[in-house]
Amino acid sequence: IEDAVRLRVGGVGREEVERRVDSILEEVGMEAIAEKRVEVLSGGQRRRLALGMELVSAPRLLLCDEVTSGLDPRAEDELTLLLRQVASRGRVVLNITHSLKHLALHDSVIVLSAGRLVYHADPKHLLHYFGIGHQEELYPRLAERAPEDWAHSWQKHKSAYYGAGPAGGGKSEEWGEGEGGLPASAWKQGLVLWRRRWRLFFRDAGQVKLQIALLLGFPALVVIFALKGLPSLRAAAEISDNAVQQMLSDFATRLDYLRVGGLVSGLIMFQVVLLTLMGSNNGAREISGERLILEKEKFSGLSPLAYVASKVGFLGVLVAVQSIWMGLFVNSVIRMPGDLVWQNGFLFLVNAAMTAVTLGISSLARTPEQSSLISVYLVGFQLPLSGAVLALPDWLGQLTRPFIASYWGWSGFLQTLQETRFYKAVTDMTQTPMMPPMTVLWVLGCHVILGLTVAYLGSRGSRWE
Repeated sequence: IEDAVRLRVGGVGREEVERRVDSILEEVGMEAIAEKRVEVLSGGQRRRLALGMELVSAPRLLLCDEVTSGLDPRAEDELTLLLRQVASRGRVVLNITHSLKHLALHDSVIVLSAGRLVYHADPKHLLHYFGIGHQEELYPRLAERAPEDWAHSWQKHKSAYYGAGPAGGGKSEEWGEGEGGLPASAWKQGLVLWRRRWRLFFRDAGQVKLQIALLLGFPALVVIFALKGLPSLRAAAEISDNAVQQMLSDFATRLDYLRVGGLVSGLIMFQVVLLTLMGSNNGAREISGERLILEKEKFSGLSPLAYVASKVGFLGVLVAVQSIWMGLFVNSVIRMPGDLVWQNGFLFLVNAAMTAVTLGISSLARTPEQSSLISVYLVGFQLPLSGAVLALPDWLGQLTRPFIASYWGWSGFLQTLQETRFYKAVTDMTQTPMMPPMTVLWVLGCHVILGLTVAYLGSRGSRWE
């Protein structure tokens, strides 16, 4: 409830927020269980909570679609009485239901048959109009005539029932002008969503454990695969340049040298591909997994820009921690030469690029499962289409490389080794062209911007599937 107030109502201080929260909890009859977690609430209590969230901005109109369906009889009674109380405070409550149990609580009743209006008057006249002895006989009675006949009959007789008492018009308290207030600013909405996302993250023990496992496991996996070739790497790093030139005159030694180049290239690409996998895990379900919540909040004034900004703030922290830890841990064991700051920067960008792109996919996907599947396929294409292991035909490489984040991360990382003999070892064993660092930064930056733009446009569009 407090999140809903901060998200939907602007210009209110902490004391006013607390006052509104207390007032709403009292209105929906939940003040006694205010500190309970939602996960332990019953079905009826969750419906009360949902109603309370909608009351935070003091709406004039509430559209309630089958809110009592699936509830036990007692919970249905309590919720219907609560809606009656809400209506008595000056709001219009339109309650769509198939239950005929509480018709007398409503000011007026509309009956539809196959989409046609067949009754709209005070509920006390309903039995007389349809010629039935009990309201539960209504549906069998409707089935006796065609909807068109019922609609024609109502048009013919409605004036008499309107004259017997207008539909609606029951007594109600005056609705408080200004209680709703102005919508919260986009900046405040983004901050509220960002805080809420972190709270939900730390409450989900499974998600926290998965992130820790990826954070610790993936860098360790890189080191494990590097251990066999580590002596060769360190030996190559310690040999003087003159000695290297003499050794390369021997064919067998040259093969060892090229193996070192392949090992360096493979270790860099392994880090990059694992970070793209982390990025896919970061963003693939982030929007699609809470799509219905987003759609409902947009009706309450949520800015899609604020929503995406909150995702950027949350995912940006994950990306930074994952990428920097990967670079520092692997470097501490392998002692890769080159500028560590630039290396971590390229690792961060490739992770950010994949996270942003999968976030965009998540905003367009119909289901979380569909989004995850597409994102996994996208990661699967990273290694073969990067050209880091086997060079692609020139035409195919030029066509695919602009879209393969792992290629740019790999190429950018290798540029940090340009002043070392490892760079020449890699370029001697691969036919895939390397790109200048600034070009790498520009392309990966475009990936990030494109992904976030798609995420914004996808969040703006309506998707209720």
